[in-house]
Amino acid sequence: MARSLVDLLTSHASQQPDRTAYRYLVTGDCDGEIQDISYGRLAGRSRAVAAWLQERGLAGSRAMLLYPPGIEFICGYLGCLSAGVVAVPGVPPQGRSQNHRALTRMKRLIADADAKVILGGREVIAALGAMAEHLPELDEITCVATEDIPDDAAASWREPDLSADSVAFLQYTSGSTSAPRGVMVTHGNLLDNERVITERMGHTPDTIAAYDNELFVSWLPVYHDMGLIGPVLNTVYLGVTATLFSPLHFLQQPARWLTAVSRYRPHTSGGPNFAYELSLKHATPDLLDGLDLSRWKVAFNGAEPVRAATLRRFSETFGAAGFRREALYPCYGLAEATLMVTGSSVETPPTLAETAGSGPHAGAADAAAVSSGRAGPGVTLVIADPERQEELPEGEVGEIWVGGASVAKGYWRNTLATRETFRATLRDRPGRFLRTGDLGFLRDGELFVTGRLKDLMVIDGRNHYPQDLELSAEMSHGALRPGCTAAFSVDGGVEGEQPVIVAETAPEAVAESEKITDLIRSAIGEAHGLSVRDVVLVHPGTIPKTSSGKIQRHASRAAYLAGNLSVVGEPATR
Repeated sequence: MARSLVDLLTSHASQQPDRTAYRYLVTGDCDGEIQDISYGRLAGRSRAVAAWLQERGLAGSRAMLLYPPGIEFICGYLGCLSAGVVAVPGVPPQGRSQNHRALTRMKRLIADADAKVILGGREVIAALGAMAEHLPELDEITCVATEDIPDDAAASWREPDLSADSVAFLQYTSGSTSAPRGVMVTHGNLLDNERVITERMGHTPDTIAAYDNELFVSWLPVYHDMGLIGPVLNTVYLGVTATLFSPLHFLQQPARWLTAVSRYRPHTSGGPNFAYELSLKHATPDLLDGLDLSRWKVAFNGAEPVRAATLRRFSETFGAAGFRREALYPCYGLAEATLMVTGSSVETPPTLAETAGSGPHAGAADAAAVSSGRAGPGVTLVIADPERQEELPEGEVGEIWVGGASVAKGYWRNTLATRETFRATLRDRPGRFLRTGDLGFLRDGELFVTGRLKDLMVIDGRNHYPQDLELSAEMSHGALRPGCTAAFSVDGGVEGEQPVIVAETAPEAVAESEKITDLIRSAIGEAHGLSVRDVVLVHPGTIPKTSSGKIQRHASRAAYLAGNLSVVGEPATR
């Protein structure tokens, strides 16, 4: 029985050395340059990196991974696992002034993880050398471009002594409500969650054979849990083939995603809700005419709120290209549970919970709550009242608690946060649970996520979910960008907490700003009985989001209070 992904990689390299593990679309285009790597070559390169790390006595230490998108990252990551080194995926500073935010985050991660070595691509390592004056942290850290490690180094590789409890890597959280924390994901966590993903997404041997091993197409960032644990690691877990390309190439031309799905005909591909919205904006008749999406079985949608309107419009629009509504696959997960917690049923349309007859958006199908599916095998899912430490009955909203072998070990060097988040207990039920910080309810065994506990707004003694207000705002006018609205509350003095809406709008709608603002106020007043303190329309792409596309409401609130929002009608700022 495999103890780790390292064992599985060794097995695949032995049994099917010539099978393509990953192909990488260098330009994002199917007809452009393509790099690929076989299982035999992948194992060899991973062992070469591992041997280099072992020879320097780095087993057990942390290695920062700073790569551009591509196959070299996977070799570096699996090289760390093969050496017993703890991998720490990060984002290399790049672009304008070396991207100040990425540089700040990188420095914070290097310090927090106490990284002893940086592995990266040649260009990244060269860029770090050029930034030495801004990075005194690098004085004590060895940096190496893994392309420069020779193949024959693999000959000195020694199989690491790994157990299920050995930490494989630190997955730093995206920080939607707090500073990023390093989640300690063990080798046992990885294997268990890959098992959950495999079962929930229907990646059976028969399915793999029917798809001739072509399982994934993905543009998702590999330094983020959804892109890494899903398409990259489920590929090596199963010994199948994945087609990858850069997130930037997707954002530049969203049609590349669906073109790749049409060309390689994978079983599974997906992303956050915004990816489906972006694809809809670029769904030209010519694109639709050239696509065949009939083989796409699992179009997963997670990491941010899943919108019923998005699901409807995507299936209606791309139905012309053979896409089936049954392929839509909402799911829920988080880094603290390695990745997947719940997933929909394959070949079954998403379950929607219609809005209450007298509540906000009554009868509006596009405002229905979307089920994120059922818990994976071996995953325990509880809706809890955290104050009373009691399990809540079906249909009642509470905090989502998770148990099982996929739940990570805790936060790196943060005992207090680990105790608060990973050691929750219930009065009437044995075992420990992970507090997710997310709110939701269960209906017929399916999970409906309603919001974040820290984002909950209490106004005039009533609870309001920011997602509900954001949806009301977005439905009020077509110029408002789906998934690009932030609702939060501010202190209104004697009037108490009051809601503020910050919404991205199309540039050409600037002349209608006053009308749009009035419609937002009216929609929220009618649907929620709230008087909005302020509505701010901002330029596209300026609302703070995490790397997985989640709205950063706390950062939006801070920018609003500091007067730093990029307001429509004023010069755009970033």
